[in-house]
Amino acid sequence: MSTAAPVQPAAPRRSLLRKTILLIASMAVAVAMALLLGCEADTQGGSQGESSSSKTTSNAQTTEVTGQTQGGGSDQARSELGPKVEKIMNRPKYQYGQWGYLEVDPSNGRTVRSLGPADRFYIPGSTTKLFSVSPTLDYLGFDHRFKTPVYAQGEVKNGTLSGNLVLVASGDLTMGGRTAPNGTVSYTHIDHTYANDAPGATLTPENPLAGLDEIAKQVRKSGIERVNGDVMIDDRLFELAPKDPSVNALSFNAPNLDPWPRPITINDNLIDVVVAPGKVGKAPEVVKWRPKVAPYRIEMRAETVAAGKPTTLTVSPQTDGPVVVSGNIAADAGKQLRVAAVNDPPAFARTALIEALGRSGVSVGVTPTGPNPSSKLPKKGSYSSKDEVAAYVSPPYSEYAELILKVSHNYGANLDLCLMAVKAGSTDCNDAFPVMEKFYEKAGVDTSQVAFADGRGGNPTDRFTPEAATEVLRYWLRQPQAKTFREMLPIMGVDGSLADNCKSCPAKGKVFAKVGTVSLPDYVDGSLLDNESIGGYMEVKPGTFHVFYLVVNGARAKDIEGAIEILNEVNDMAATLQQDAPQQGGASQDGQ
Repeated sequence: MSTAAPVQPAAPRRSLLRKTILLIASMAVAVAMALLLGCEADTQGGSQGESSSSKTTSNAQTTEVTGQTQGGGSDQARSELGPKVEKIMNRPKYQYGQWGYLEVDPSNGRTVRSLGPADRFYIPGSTTKLFSVSPTLDYLGFDHRFKTPVYAQGEVKNGTLSGNLVLVASGDLTMGGRTAPNGTVSYTHIDHTYANDAPGATLTPENPLAGLDEIAKQVRKSGIERVNGDVMIDDRLFELAPKDPSVNALSFNAPNLDPWPRPITINDNLIDVVVAPGKVGKAPEVVKWRPKVAPYRIEMRAETVAAGKPTTLTVSPQTDGPVVVSGNIAADAGKQLRVAAVNDPPAFARTALIEALGRSGVSVGVTPTGPNPSSKLPKKGSYSSKDEVAAYVSPPYSEYAELILKVSHNYGANLDLCLMAVKAGSTDCNDAFPVMEKFYEKAGVDTSQVAFADGRGGNPTDRFTPEAATEVLRYWLRQPQAKTFREMLPIMGVDGSLADNCKSCPAKGKVFAKVGTVSLPDYVDGSLLDNESIGGYMEVKPGTFHVFYLVVNGARAKDIEGAIEILNEVNDMAATLQQDAPQQGGASQDGQ
């Protein structure tokens, strides 16, 4: 399959592509969930289920009995999912699509209901994060914390450091920028990382510079009042994207992580800008922007237009100075959040740290702005514990895992790969894949049923089967952290990317699942090819859960509104399937 970039389309097609990008994020937020599968209690001693061979036999028998076909299931197979679900599946928009559904009783591995071959590859989208976060939790541990130390490289005398101050990046995803007073990591239903694509994105209330402020206070408390040297960020924890990648996109040397993570991350390496409408014909009001770090500033080139007109606000895609806000904002649009990517994260962090030191009473004898002087760094790994003057310690990794799963944090999911590689003794983020493979084997996943090239589900390689998905979900039910893992997933009608779905339906609070979306433009006729997936747990009665995976590939939408309609239909299926699950029988009881 060719992965070459498509020829640039005409202007209408370019407009469609931009709208499609908006849709992708919107779907991840709006999509609901559907499916159910086996049931099992949140107990450490849960049944291990049947063997791989018997599981395969069970799936094969189910396929034969229900008469499933390569096109996504026969009429008989669809009818077994209930008339409401069947009615949705038979709509014209799904005529050429492929459905897959697998519902398993995790106490014994029995297939409860299914549609389509359980061992077929599908395009998953962000449900891939189940396969990247899970091995990271297993390999690093739920309680793993990231320590970001600062070292004084020189003599401290009479409050003056004659030498450099070095912060060694640890791969901490938030550096305190989302940590609430109770130690948890905050998130909103639509994360700020989606602000340029998804309507309704909002900010968490925490200070994005909180970790650096804490470090600066510790430096001052150590006795340092002045640094007669430089301040540096050591970001050599892992390698960055290849500078000279192969021109062959099929080569293993091609950069496969997008976005490619960095060892130092402050505010997701973004500048947040919140604007509100002004008077028609005038510039909008800048309500807030953060983090305020030199030399960044807001340059307003946008205009307020009449109520009802389209809002077309954009910001500089990347910046190392002015954040340019352009386009229009409708008078009735309310507050709008947009983000600009920081072009040089180490330089950004260095400036932010120097400014934080100043706020804590530590002066630095160098200009705070400019590039990070990495050439002055000591030999990697040569730091001595006696020179440590400060350190920021993160919340447990489980908090970051929840963030990634609840809001579908793409950057964090890709960062997980780099963190696994580092623990394995490598600086190459792609050395995480052997670690992931070992986890899949441990979880009982047939590794021939998975294919990944990133952690977020955004690479064309990413594929897995419904059977593989349910095996990962069953694995966690056999662990002491079963309940913790389940509650990391978005909860229908309650939080995360499912917060706005099923707010008053009977399935509210009973479906715990990760959703995924890949929506692609068809340049031939201007329509959209939509791929939706959802997988997780649904409660069939108190303390009893099924595991499930539902996916559709190749649904056809005329426009964005049509694609959003598909999302709503998937939500309807999820609610219906959850409500019908208790009638399927075979559920195991909660042993807690």
